[in-house]
Amino acid sequence: MRGDLPADDPARTDAALAGLIATIARHDEAALRALYDRTAPKLLGVILRIQPDRGAAEDVLQDVFLRVWQNAASYSPAAGRPLAWLCAIARNRAIDGLRRRREVQGPITEDGEDWVERLADPHDSEGTILGRNALQACLGRLEALHRDCIVLAYCEGQSREDLALRYDRPVSTIKTWLHRGLATLRGCLDAAA
Repeated sequence: MRGDLPADDPARTDAALAGLIATIARHDEAALRALYDRTAPKLLGVILRIQPDRGAAEDVLQDVFLRVWQNAASYSPAAGRPLAWLCAIARNRAIDGLRRRREVQGPITEDGEDWVERLADPHDSEGTILGRNALQACLGRLEALHRDCIVLAYCEGQSREDLALRYDRPVSTIKTWLHRGLATLRGCLDAAA
C-alpha cells in the first residue's frame, strides 16, 4: 500500500487511491496511513494556498484526514476522482478554519495587526474613545462577513473586486453586504448617540 503514486498513469493512481479510501471505510488504520503518505504533501499545498500559516495549515490537514476517516464510506468513484474528493475536503476545511478565525477576531491587516488595535490611540480624548467603543460594539453586532468586508473596505481600502476574490463571492454579493452592513451600522451608531 505504501509508495509513490504512479504519476504517468492516472487510471492506476485513481484506482489505488479509491482502493485505499474503500479500505479506510472499513476502519483500516494502515490504509489511512498509506493514503496520508501518498496525498498529504499535495493536500497541504492546497491548504497553504488558502491558509498561509503553516501551523494552522497542518492542523487543517489533520482535520482533513479525520474527515476522511469518518466519511470514507460516502466516497463513490462514480462521483469523481479520489484526489479531487480529497482536495475538496481540504479546501473546504481550510476555508472553514479561516472563517472561524475571522469570526472570532475580525480581519487581520496586511502587517498582521488586528483592526481593533488600529483604532486605539493613547492620546485620544474621552469622546473619541467613547465613539470608538460604540463603533466597536456596533461592528460586533454585524454578521462576521459583513463586518469584515466593511472594515477591509473602509479601513484598509480594499475594493469590491478585491473582497470578491478574497471571499470567493460575486462582486454584487459584496456590494450587498457592504450596503446592508453600513445601513445596520449607521442605525446602531445613531441609536448609541
